[in-house]
Amino acid sequence: MMPMLAFAELVPMATHGAPAVHLASIQPGEVLVAAIVFGTMGTVLYPLARALARRLEAGARGAPPGLLGVEERLDRIERSVESIAVEVERVSEGQRFVTKLLAERSPDTRPRLES
Repeated sequence: MMPMLAFAELVPMATHGAPAVHLASIQPGEVLVAAIVFGTMGTVLYPLARALARRLEAGARGAPPGLLGVEERLDRIERSVESIAVEVERVSEGQRFVTKLLAERSPDTRPRLES
């Protein structure tokens, strides 16, 4: 008895003798309509989903055509930066040498201005 009381509370229209769930009668035409709708959706959406999946897989595998020469360009830029760094070091070494020569110069060798 206890289960019927709990079931009657969940479904307000259910009484002790009446069924709580009413089975719907399905007509054969309704099944045909549902089959046509889902069949058409499957026929249209399945190829679209496959095409989208192939496009996503192809994009993940290969690099876009615009990025094909990027590694070569980065390599050339790296070599150029290294050569520029060597040249800057040479220039700064020459500047240190000239500064050292000017600092060691004796004060007597400077021309004096007479007033």
